[in-house]
Amino acid sequence: MDAMQISQVRRFNRTVTERVGVLHDHYLGSDRPIGEARLLWEIGEQGKDVRRLRKRLGLDSGYVSRLLRSLQSKGLVTVEPQPRDRRVRTVRLTEAGHAERALLDGRSDELAGSLLEPLNTAQRSRLVAAMAEVDRLLTAATVTLDAVDPDHPDGELCLRSYFTELQERFETGFDPARSLLPDAGELRPPHGLFLVARLHGEPVGCAGLKLPPGAPAEVKRMWVAPHARRLGLARRFLTELETQAALEGHDVLRLDTNKALSAAIGLYRSYGFQEVTAFNDEPYAHHWFEKLITTASSG
Repeated sequence: MDAMQISQVRRFNRTVTERVGVLHDHYLGSDRPIGEARLLWEIGEQGKDVRRLRKRLGLDSGYVSRLLRSLQSKGLVTVEPQPRDRRVRTVRLTEAGHAERALLDGRSDELAGSLLEPLNTAQRSRLVAAMAEVDRLLTAATVTLDAVDPDHPDGELCLRSYFTELQERFETGFDPARSLLPDAGELRPPHGLFLVARLHGEPVGCAGLKLPPGAPAEVKRMWVAPHARRLGLARRFLTELETQAALEGHDVLRLDTNKALSAAIGLYRSYGFQEVTAFNDEPYAHHWFEKLITTASSG
């Protein structure tokens, strides 16, 4: 890791924390620190499950419980178990909590305005564009890739969404029963691998890898949720699958795709895949690609 880059990140962190006022116990002039204020905002108008709150904010259960107890004691939230599963607790804002959240929203707008006000028009545009880029890159950095069983609920959710998108985008629609999709067993070790991407604990993509003995490795079922695109996840999936294929002794990676998926086709070509003649009878495929696995990937 580059030492100068590390230093710049630390400097950026110090500047931001000082400028937005998170160092104070009374965030935005309120009677609470930023942790409680952030929780009030994240609970939102409709309320939220406590488990989802923890995942969304990346906080441990003990700390979230302390924050919620503090907010409850001030009459700002209620925390109640769900009738169907009392292990699942839902937190909601009270009337006072809604008023406090509205106050924080107003003061947050004022703070944002104070950051922009000293700058000229060109500088404001540059700052907002830079913030959008930082937000996108930091979001990308929070995505995790985990190997799971293909029948895991998060994997099944991604696959259902994937099939729905193909149904909408393919000229002929999409019927999984007609496709040469691998059985779940083909994506379990040692025969393969199935990855799920999660953003704030929520599944946002999946990718499978077949590892047939004596044959090229094959990418299957790769999908990224629309709201998580432009985070580099598809390329990250390909890099991880190529690395795993190399570790298993494969020197060729292959895949097939439909002509409607133009963005995917562009990605494969930019990643180093070369178009080849058809190597299977996939009824939904119009393009077939292969890539030689590099020495760098296998190292």
